[in-house]
Amino acid sequence: MVFNSIEFFIFLPFVFFLYWLVFKKKLQLQNAFLLVVSYVFYGWWDWRFLSLIFLSTTVDFFVGQRIYSNSKDSKRKFWLWTSVIFNVGLLGFFKYYNFFVDSWVDMFNTFGYSIKSSWTLKIILPVGISFYTFQTMSYSFDIYYKRLNPTKDFLSFAAFVSFFPQLVAGPIERASNLLSQITNKRVFKYNQCVEGLKLILWGLFKKVVIADSLAPIVDDIFMNYSTYPASTLILGVTLFSFQVYGDFSGYSDIAIGTAKLFGIELMSNFKFPAFSRNVAEYWQRWHISLSTWFRHYIYIPLGGSRVSKLKSVRNIIIIFLVSGFWHGANWTFIFWGAFHALAFIPVFLLGRNTIYKNNVVGENSFFPSFIEIGQMILTFGIVTFSRIFFRSESITAAFEFIKNIFTNFSFEVYNHPMGYRMIDYYLLIAVFTLYEYRIRKDERSPFKFKNKFVRFFVYALVILGMILFYDDGVDRSFIYFQF
Repeated sequence: MVFNSIEFFIFLPFVFFLYWLVFKKKLQLQNAFLLVVSYVFYGWWDWRFLSLIFLSTTVDFFVGQRIYSNSKDSKRKFWLWTSVIFNVGLLGFFKYYNFFVDSWVDMFNTFGYSIKSSWTLKIILPVGISFYTFQTMSYSFDIYYKRLNPTKDFLSFAAFVSFFPQLVAGPIERASNLLSQITNKRVFKYNQCVEGLKLILWGLFKKVVIADSLAPIVDDIFMNYSTYPASTLILGVTLFSFQVYGDFSGYSDIAIGTAKLFGIELMSNFKFPAFSRNVAEYWQRWHISLSTWFRHYIYIPLGGSRVSKLKSVRNIIIIFLVSGFWHGANWTFIFWGAFHALAFIPVFLLGRNTIYKNNVVGENSFFPSFIEIGQMILTFGIVTFSRIFFRSESITAAFEFIKNIFTNFSFEVYNHPMGYRMIDYYLLIAVFTLYEYRIRKDERSPFKFKNKFVRFFVYALVILGMILFYDDGVDRSFIYFQF
């Protein structure tokens, strides 16, 4: 079941009314109901993979108890590694098994040994496995580092792992935030629900109007990159930047908004990354829950930036390579991670990796300064260039795409593959960017207007945009479902 489907728009109000009208009197019943509907939501894709979620839940619930009950570091580490090996092993088998087999075969073939890839399996990637395995591991890590005491309530823990709004594509929540809310009584708050509905509307707009409408253009350019000039290739990867942002941040907005309907607050996952002034700020604003996970559970344990510069650079490279590999079993993602590491390191060495952490562009004025505009353009250009690796089907295709940009540098007017006017899409991107700049200080309030007439006028435009740009022929699944 996906957020932008008819099934979900029947499912959500049905669950909402039962949750608050029938099951609100007793927390255990409410959590049991939440667990059941979450399993129904996930099982809509393939019920067989529910066993994986249940198994991961059971293992980490038991491991958390064992870590907490042992005083010896050796035993605590043993149980922590049990969680890590189990979850990474689960993820590795379903997501990376064929990648490693094919890479092994290719390596031997390179040295002249002919080996057939007979060990590959027809493995279906379970939706959301990269997200819920990381979420359950964070629980074990937090208990090990004594940041959290384990819960004895298996039902609530299972609801924490499978909470349906963020189960499939995040945000990746830490137990200290989400589990604590599930184990405590929730109270219906009208304003919280209204805020949730606004975020759902804005998320659907970003998905339907921005991401889905740009998808056919991006697909056409990347599929036929060898026949297009540099101007069209640059257009394609630029539009992909807007597509992937609209798609993923749209999902996160809907997830956060849906959670609000059930009295639960999820962490923000995007804070307008297009307005970043360097690559470090970009990573403080893009997929925040994953960046936070890597910082807390890999970067800091490795020494973070408290060690020598050389070791800190090593840690940065490790983080970005692992991040790239997390995204998919393809060398394109590893190159994408390596590219971001190379872009991040100079910012770190110059000591500018945290200077924009607590402020936004144009902090005290409506318009950004000329310096800030230049910084945003440069950062957007670096990030967009990296997405050639992210979007290409293979590493060979990525380098061919880049080669064509630099060797076939000519201009040609691009025509929409379905015959639509391209000017409409250019205007759409321009208006969308300006609107996001206006709301850049608060990612949770996309429709913050004092004047009610203006607010309802914007609502009408958003809904009208979804009607006009809706295309039933476009694949409506979210990009990050494949991760």
